Amino acid sequence: MSEMITADLVDLDLSADTKEAAARALAERMAAKGRVTDLEGFLADVAAREAQMPTGLDGGIGIPHCRSAHVTEPTLAFGRSTDGIDFGAPDGPADLIFLIAAPAGADDAHLTILSSLARQLMNAEFTGALRAVDDAGRAAALIRGDAEDDAEAPASTSASAAASASASERSADPADPADPADPADPAGSADSADSAAAPDGTASAGAAAGSTPTEPAAGENGDARPFRIVAVTSCPTGIAHTYMAAESLENAGRDAGDVEMAVETQGSAGFTRLDPDVIAAADGVIFAHDVPVREKERFAGKPTVDVGVKAGINRPAELIAEVRGKAARGEVTAAARPGSTPVERAGEPGEGYGTKLRKWLMSGVSYMVPFVAAGGLLIALGFALGGYDINEAKPVTEYFVWSRLDSWAALLFQVGGVAFNFLIPVLAGYIAYGMADRPGLVPGFVGGMISSTIGAGFLGGLVAGLLAGAVVLGIQRVRIPPVLRGIMPVVVIPLISSMVVGFLMFVVIGKPIAEAQKAMTDWLSGLSGTNAVLLGLLLGLMMCFDLGGPVNKVAYAFATAGISVQDPSDSAMMVMAAVMAAGMVPPLGMALATTVRKKLFTPTERENGKAAWVLGASFISEGAIPFGAADPLRVIPAAMAGGAVTGALTMAFGSTLRAPHGGVWVTFLIGKPFLYLLAIAAGTAVTAGLVIVLKSMRGTQPDGSAEPAPAASTGSKEPVAA
Repeated sequence: MSEMITADLVDLDLSADTKEAAARALAERMAAKGRVTDLEGFLADVAAREAQMPTGLDGGIGIPHCRSAHVTEPTLAFGRSTDGIDFGAPDGPADLIFLIAAPAGADDAHLTILSSLARQLMNAEFTGALRAVDDAGRAAALIRGDAEDDAEAPASTSASAAASASASERSADPADPADPADPADPAGSADSADSAAAPDGTASAGAAAGSTPTEPAAGENGDARPFRIVAVTSCPTGIAHTYMAAESLENAGRDAGDVEMAVETQGSAGFTRLDPDVIAAADGVIFAHDVPVREKERFAGKPTVDVGVKAGINRPAELIAEVRGKAARGEVTAAARPGSTPVERAGEPGEGYGTKLRKWLMSGVSYMVPFVAAGGLLIALGFALGGYDINEAKPVTEYFVWSRLDSWAALLFQVGGVAFNFLIPVLAGYIAYGMADRPGLVPGFVGGMISSTIGAGFLGGLVAGLLAGAVVLGIQRVRIPPVLRGIMPVVVIPLISSMVVGFLMFVVIGKPIAEAQKAMTDWLSGLSGTNAVLLGLLLGLMMCFDLGGPVNKVAYAFATAGISVQDPSDSAMMVMAAVMAAGMVPPLGMALATTVRKKLFTPTERENGKAAWVLGASFISEGAIPFGAADPLRVIPAAMAGGAVTGALTMAFGSTLRAPHGGVWVTFLIGKPFLYLLAIAAGTAVTAGLVIVLKSMRGTQPDGSAEPAPAASTGSKEPVAA
């Protein structure tokens, strides 16, 4: 296994002046060593990660990083800038830049080492040595943690040693942490967290008589015990911020003197659950995360502070003080209800039925989308290679010639068709899963497959999923003799629920839904003229309303359902074209606006605008989220206006699309491609022009100054709220 960083991957005189240029300079060194196979593809992945959240940290550190299919092995490149580069940190530019590249399937050992480096970055002695070193080879050795005689080598634990310690303390979890269906550890349930006593005999959550969080409770011998905090840290990539936040919290706990901190890092290298006894004995909980906390119900019933992962890095002492204050006031989170569903565990207390219904439906859609993308693109590639009559080819099990292109085209088309056949069963199955957890999967999948069989389609899948979840919840309310409880989840619930859902779908409601689906398909096929334009306008508004949220997904699911059949109509393909075109407009519009009128945007927004060109062209509407979050009352209306224009024009032009994803990269599969691109350009111009006008009317520059000035854009990097 080669070293992750060598002298060739170190640039002590990094001359770049933007974070994109810095990432490119360091990535080129990786590519020169064969660690990156596609430079542009890798940089696009880095930009996509950067668009989620800036990677600058206090203390002059920038850590652009991503997991990418274009990386052959975990690799680290280091650059040192004299003038500093803006990575969006609150305290200013970064002079130490670490580009972390991990393969899409990186092994746990390498990821643990990268995680240990992230912890080292919180050590001032380590960063000071990197600022002082004058040789690339010695800098690489410092980062690797190689033993040196040089006095500049930090005395702190090396990255490699830290990795070994980390591996011994937190062995890789055998369960896949990303599996949403992974059941919570019974030993760590909310019930035990609420009732278990601390190992020293004191009651949990600071409940000992006469104790307060700021005055540690007395133990059996009358000695003051520390205030106990458990924390969970996680970030979207799970490589750097996750472990830096953990290190920062642990350091702050030690600095406080009377705080005992235990941190669970839910990173890419897996996670090991905190001991249930440790959680039970804790006086407070800190969540520092940008992705959902896994098995969050384990921490219910305790004072909790819930913040983003960067807050865990930048202000750990404040979080500790905040959780102690909540404990002093007796503020605790609600305990999870026994048998609560995934949607309930991820939600907030007191959510209404409408909110839960939306989350149940979104649960199904989110699991369906990967099947749509994979199956749709395979079908589209089959058409591209074999022509539009490839759907009439013989099954490849009967006829396949290795040397013939049409055989490969037929293979792609037929594999894509198989993937598409899973759409409705997956939709229904995971709607039921969102309602009733794992017991809902079997009747949900069965109901979804029946919907496909009888022609009830997308609507039938929605109904089947909701029915399956409701039936399972009803069965679970029935009192069952203890002798039968062991076979309920495996035999009884799947049997009865599948039978009930099957009866309802085949005999009672399936046929009416199938007729409604046929009527909708006929109406869609007959759309022309004004009606088609109005539909395109509506879909464009929906695609841009919440930039990848539930409304966006409803429009997208409607479009993909239309092309999920083997031979979709022209009208269905027009709808798909309108939806994808409109979804590309928000990031493209913001990218254009930041290019045309730079002074209206903060430096961070201008950097995000550069990444938004790639994200928008790739049909990733989420590329506009940083702009929408900072200034929603101006950005969202502008995005919706542009999306509506693009959707209407696309339908008016009659452009068609057989692929459900891909952006401009699947232009060769688009009917009337030049008019299609013209519609996107028009919507992009509308969004950019409108957001420029709206921002110009607010009377202040992004830094808060009252009058425009040439230097205004170099002020505070924090965007002004709408």
